[in-house]
Amino acid sequence: MKKHIKVLLAGLCLMAMAPLHAAAPVAKIEAMLAKPQQLCGRFDQSKQLAGMKKALASNGRFCVVAGKGVLWRTLQPFPNTLRLTRDEIVHFQGERVAMRLDAKTEPVVKMINSVLFSLLAGDLAQLDTLFEVDGSIDGGTWQVALKARQPALAKAIGSIRLDGGAFVKNISISEASGDRTSIVFSAIETGPAAITPQEAALF
Repeated sequence: MKKHIKVLLAGLCLMAMAPLHAAAPVAKIEAMLAKPQQLCGRFDQSKQLAGMKKALASNGRFCVVAGKGVLWRTLQPFPNTLRLTRDEIVHFQGERVAMRLDAKTEPVVKMINSVLFSLLAGDLAQLDTLFEVDGSIDGGTWQVALKARQPALAKAIGSIRLDGGAFVKNISISEASGDRTSIVFSAIETGPAAITPQEAALF
C-alpha cells in the first residue's frame, strides 16, 4: 500500500506542479497555470507493472484545496480515498482511517509533501533543489520533465513527465523498478462548487 500511495502522491503532487525548468521559461509557465483555491476533476490512471503485459486501470476524482491539501478518491475498480496534508497522509476506507503516515517519522512522506506544497505555493526555487528540470512552451501548452536529484526521492518517484495549459493534463511516471504510471486529468472544475460537501468534510 505504501508503494501505491507513493505513486499516487507523486501523481497528485505533480498535478499542480507543472512548472519548471531551469533552462526553460519558468516564469512564463507559472503565469500560464491557474491557481484556484479549489480544483477538482476526474483522473484516469493506467499502471504498467514491469514484467506484466496487462496494465492496471483505475479512475476517480481528485481535489486540490489551497492551504489544506489534496484528496485522491479512487472510484474504480474499488473505492479508496487518500488525503494528503503538509503533515501527514491518511488512507480512508469509507469514513474509517485505515492508515496514517506521519511526515515527521516517514522521510519519504515528508519529502513528497514538501514537493506538493512547494508546487501549490509556486515555490519553484524549492522544486529546483529537488529536481533537474527540462521543459518547453508551444503556444498555449507546455511540457516539463523532472528528474529527482536525491536518491530517496528518485526511488520513491523516479522520473516524471507532464504537460498541460492552464492545468496539468497528463502525467507519466517512470519508477526505478521499471513500473510506469500514466495519469490523465479531465472534467476540471474550480471554485467552491467544485468540491462536494462529502469531500470537503474529509479535510
